[in-house]
Amino acid sequence: MTEHLTPHEGRKAPAAGPTAPADPRGALLRSPEPREGTGAGAGSTAPTAARAPAAAQPPHPQTPAQQTSSPQTSSPQTPAPQTPTAQASAARTPAGDTRSEAPVPSGEHSQSSAAEPDPHRPRPAPDSGVPAQPGPTPDGSAGPPDGEERRSGLPRPPGSAPVAMRRDGDRLRFVGAATRRIARGIDLDEIVMGLCRATVPTFSDAILVYLRDPLPVGDERPTGPLVLRLRRSDRLRSLEEGGDEPDTDGAAPPALQVVQPDIADVMGSAELCEVRPGGALAEVLRGVRPVFADSAAARAALPELLGEGRTLPGGQRAILAPLRGRRRVIGAAVFLRRPDRPAFEADDLLVAAQLATHSALGIDKAVLYGREAYIADELQRTMLPETLPRPTGVRLASRYLPAAETARVGGDWYDAIPLPGSRVALVVGDVMGHSMTSAAIMGQLRTTAQTLAGLDLPPQEVLHHLDEQAQRLGSDRMATCLYAVYDPVSHRITIANAGHPPPVLLHLGGRAEVLRVPPGAPIGVGGVDFEAVELDAPAGATLLLYTDGLVESRLRDVWTGIEQLRERLAATAQLTGPDHPPPLEALCDEVLDMLGPGDRDDDIALLAARFDGIAPSDVAYWFLEPENATPSRARRLARSALVRWGLEELSDSVELLVSEVVTNAVRYASRPITLRLLRTDVLRCEVGDDVPQLPRLRNARATDEGGRGLYLVNKMARRWGATRLSTGKVVWFELNRN
Repeated sequence: MTEHLTPHEGRKAPAAGPTAPADPRGALLRSPEPREGTGAGAGSTAPTAARAPAAAQPPHPQTPAQQTSSPQTSSPQTPAPQTPTAQASAARTPAGDTRSEAPVPSGEHSQSSAAEPDPHRPRPAPDSGVPAQPGPTPDGSAGPPDGEERRSGLPRPPGSAPVAMRRDGDRLRFVGAATRRIARGIDLDEIVMGLCRATVPTFSDAILVYLRDPLPVGDERPTGPLVLRLRRSDRLRSLEEGGDEPDTDGAAPPALQVVQPDIADVMGSAELCEVRPGGALAEVLRGVRPVFADSAAARAALPELLGEGRTLPGGQRAILAPLRGRRRVIGAAVFLRRPDRPAFEADDLLVAAQLATHSALGIDKAVLYGREAYIADELQRTMLPETLPRPTGVRLASRYLPAAETARVGGDWYDAIPLPGSRVALVVGDVMGHSMTSAAIMGQLRTTAQTLAGLDLPPQEVLHHLDEQAQRLGSDRMATCLYAVYDPVSHRITIANAGHPPPVLLHLGGRAEVLRVPPGAPIGVGGVDFEAVELDAPAGATLLLYTDGLVESRLRDVWTGIEQLRERLAATAQLTGPDHPPPLEALCDEVLDMLGPGDRDDDIALLAARFDGIAPSDVAYWFLEPENATPSRARRLARSALVRWGLEELSDSVELLVSEVVTNAVRYASRPITLRLLRTDVLRCEVGDDVPQLPRLRNARATDEGGRGLYLVNKMARRWGATRLSTGKVVWFELNRN
């Protein structure tokens, strides 16, 4: 007898039974259980009951040698035996297709799949292994209801042909599409929504997603009891309920049907569930593997999760899948199917496990990303001033734009620091890079600048000390900075620059000019001197300080951007006329509008200062010798100034407080002291001397003869303070004018 090979003979056939080795393409590629409509010999030979009668099949062509030496193949009524691999190949061939499957290539000289099959070899029956879809099968076994498809169990369009069910391939494609959809989410809500939209209605008719409350972050150990909160629920709605067609990620949605009452009841489950230690739900979550609702473990765990009185569809129509992240279980998902749909199968547990694993890992990463984004955002917010001060004679506005919304950190900063004598320091800087490291370096430099400003050092000295601080932080810590001090009394501004773009001054008449400031070397270079220039700051003018992200990008160089900024400021000032400067907040917005969609390559810091100044008629200034008669003279000078300004009602309070502060200065000063009164929205008094020690508020005892001067100032003044200068100190206080 001559033995003839089938087209697939020679490949290693998978062993039947649960001990078969894993297919390298994944467990979802095959169903270990017999399919509906197959005979009892489905694991060894091709089923005969599911095929058409043998007499209706044309015999395979045979040679005379085959007819004489192979009696088994000479009769057309007896089908040729097939290996399990051949059966699986035939099961993937649609019913009615008479094409034969080419042999699998083996080696570099193997025949291509498009080659003509050998006519001397028998081909498998074209309908072998394909389950019949509608109606009962020829062997009497029950098939799907008439007019329904085996793949989804939903009504088939009238007149359409049955679709051959390749169940393992469908599962594999579904898992691939679902995991891609889940992976697209970047935050927690997007990932949970992706899981719901990917599974309803393709895999289940409803889903409940529970997550720990609160969710643990990274390696932190949660404290307290394990509480699950219903994060999201989704179900297939009918058109009668007002539902729209579900989103199936590009696949054709199944027909919408009315949701059964039991599914709708489950959707109203309890929002919170406390997992009892050692309880049934805790055991299921600890086991990690998905289980059917009809299993003993799930029957005890689901009432604890959903709440008492909630019923589920009978049989294997619900799956409870724990969600396990990198360290621990972080939640659970419940997949539900209607009673009129096919129940879940054993392979669906693998699908649920795959979905739960991808979702849990995505949620873990989303929580970590959210924590890092929160830390970065809080770091940036604390590094920048929360609110700007309101110094006398100047109005301020600011803007900050990060380089990207997903990483709101950078090295750009701005600041406005009140100084003694009603002056204000304006600072803007840019640390190299826009990462969390740059933000940390920026915070240290900003703190250093505030400390140096409190010492009332000249601008060039401030930059010199910042340069030394940057070198102490590291050899590669580079930054640019511009430091300016505005004096509203003298209407002058002193500017020192360390490699920063020059500021732009917008005059009241609409003329915008780029100030000529020595560029200087960046902070961190070391061994360089900085130079300061003093310029006029007329009332009504606006000074604009900015970082290079505003004027420099891949599309333009920095000097082209500065010229465009100057032109934009001039054009904006023309809209309000020559006698009225543009509103400060609107001017900042207009400046930022000059950025195009592709112009933002770096974060941007912007600080605008409108100079109002203090008129000379609102200033009274005297030099006083440190003598015993100086306090009485200071009282007389203050009274005469208040009469001239029409503030006689403040005379008693001002004379008392001036006398106390001047008396303290006279007691310790060795050089002439200064007395200055400023009339703005408040009345401000400043007394300066050459003693660097600051006064300290203390409670005097009943037997003490002194020590009550600052106590009176603290009780009667609106605000008061003391600032150390390079030549001494200034003690000041403010009183309301009405």
